[in-house]
Amino acid sequence: MQRGNMAHRDRTRTGAQIAALPMRWGSDGTLYVLMVTARGSGRWVMPKGWRLNGGAPWKTAEHEALDRAGAIGHVGINPIGRYRYHRVMSHGLVDSCEVEVFPMVVERLRRDWKNRKTRRRRWFEVSEAAGHVQDVELAALLQSLSTKPPRRTALRRLLSWFD
Repeated sequence: MQRGNMAHRDRTRTGAQIAALPMRWGSDGTLYVLMVTARGSGRWVMPKGWRLNGGAPWKTAEHEALDRAGAIGHVGINPIGRYRYHRVMSHGLVDSCEVEVFPMVVERLRRDWKNRKTRRRRWFEVSEAAGHVQDVELAALLQSLSTKPPRRTALRRLLSWFD
C-alpha cells in the first residue's frame, strides 16, 4: 500500500475504523497484548485504520496488524468490543472516531514490516497496557480483558479454535 493513496479505503462511514488486538499468552497463562506507537503523538495504541473497500472487517484488522506492527496470526471474525477516541486532524479540528476491535492470536512477528521506521511496538501485560493508553474507552476495553474471558464472548469463540 502506498502512503497517500487512500482510494482503497472506505471512508463512507466518517469516523469508523477497524483495529486488531494482537495477543499472546505467557507460559503462566498471563495475557499479553501488542501495542504500537501512533506516528504523530507517540502514544500507545492498537494497530488500526480505515476499513478496506469491499473487504471483511477482520481482513482489515489483519492487514493493519501486519502493516503497523508486523504481526502475523489468526484474527477472529467477531469483534470483541468498540471504543471511541478523539482524533486531531491536520488542520487542527477534532474528529470523533469509533473503532471496532478484532482479536488476533499472534503466531510470529516480522523483523521487517512496513511501519518499522515510524512506529515502535511492545508487548504489555493486558492490565499494564490499559495504564499506558490515553483513551479512556480503550483503557476500559483492555482492562475488561484482564480477567478470564466469559464463555460466550467473541474472544472465547476465537480461543475455542485452538482447544
